[in-house]
Amino acid sequence: MQKFDSIRPFYDTEVNEAIQSAVNHPMMKALMGFTFPDVDEEVWKSQLKKTHSIRDFQCNFIYQAVQKVLKKSSEGLTTSGFEKLEPNTSYLFISNHRDIILDTSLLNVALFDHGLVMTASAIGDNLVQKSFLKTLSKLNRNFLVQRGLSPRELLESSKLMSEYIGQLLLRENRSVWIAQREGRTKDGNDATHSGVLKMLGMGSDEKNLMDYFKKLKIVPVSISYEYDPTDALKMPQLIAEAKNEIYIKEKNEDFVTLLSGIIGQKKRIHIHIGDVLDRELDAIAAEFDNNNKQIQALAQSIDDSILQSYMLWPTNYIAYDLLYKTDQYKGFYTENEKSLFERRLEMKIDENNPQMLESFLAMYANPVVNKSKYQNAI
Repeated sequence: MQKFDSIRPFYDTEVNEAIQSAVNHPMMKALMGFTFPDVDEEVWKSQLKKTHSIRDFQCNFIYQAVQKVLKKSSEGLTTSGFEKLEPNTSYLFISNHRDIILDTSLLNVALFDHGLVMTASAIGDNLVQKSFLKTLSKLNRNFLVQRGLSPRELLESSKLMSEYIGQLLLRENRSVWIAQREGRTKDGNDATHSGVLKMLGMGSDEKNLMDYFKKLKIVPVSISYEYDPTDALKMPQLIAEAKNEIYIKEKNEDFVTLLSGIIGQKKRIHIHIGDVLDRELDAIAAEFDNNNKQIQALAQSIDDSILQSYMLWPTNYIAYDLLYKTDQYKGFYTENEKSLFERRLEMKIDENNPQMLESFLAMYANPVVNKSKYQNAI
């Protein structure tokens, strides 16, 4: 399938050669030193050089690295809903997106722990400009989403990606993770962009688009972090957007954000697996005969699942009460938790900049606003 060579991860036959080329890279040494601090360098190098499949690389090295990240920078990962998934079955996980690397890495840790099919995961090619990062992403079963294309190139790229995702799900029995929108949600408002669903639908050979989506077995996923380790880094872009200014990233901004997400403090993390969308798709097909309206209704179904199941933390309630100058949710947090959050505000935010303060609080408060729209959701 040479047509997918520009975006696909490594085949298992290519894994060992890729590892051999990267084993002495300073970033590989840093990753392995972090993951196995008590293991001699020659030992992990020897084990790496014996690795010949993506699964072995993920299970023996990446899984251990993520466990170390959880131990050092969080108070643990909890999950719900995984019992609804069938073993040896592929699913299309459509997820809200908060952290560049961890969202999909944590999902795969949970899938592995539950004996389920791990994912191939979409990643923007802007994040893997450095050759080592591209190699590492392809070793970790990431496929590339091409960014910065002209409209014509975007159409061709979308067709290719749609076909590739269909190939993974329907022919290779490989689950797929994709974010509900391009880029991470920076303001706390998780919403599925219709463009993502339109891209997925390009691979359809069904008369009715919803029949194709049923085949893909769409599963909405919500992931929430008690503290977003990149919260302050998101402020410049949010403020620029609020002023209707074009935001231009710093040269190494993506890499700094990537690293901060991994090592920054997160406290508790929760992943919830929603129900496979099935009856919802039948209802959409029965109500709408227009593809655009069907896509809009599907986006709403995904949003309903993600927003209702999103785990709210004390930080979310504290931010809501501070932002709206109320004590409506004071029963959901302690004074100590509030003090810790206010301390974080002092450290991260220029309190003389009211717009920055408001944007920071809104990032944490918006999930409360969104979830409260669903009766009995809070």
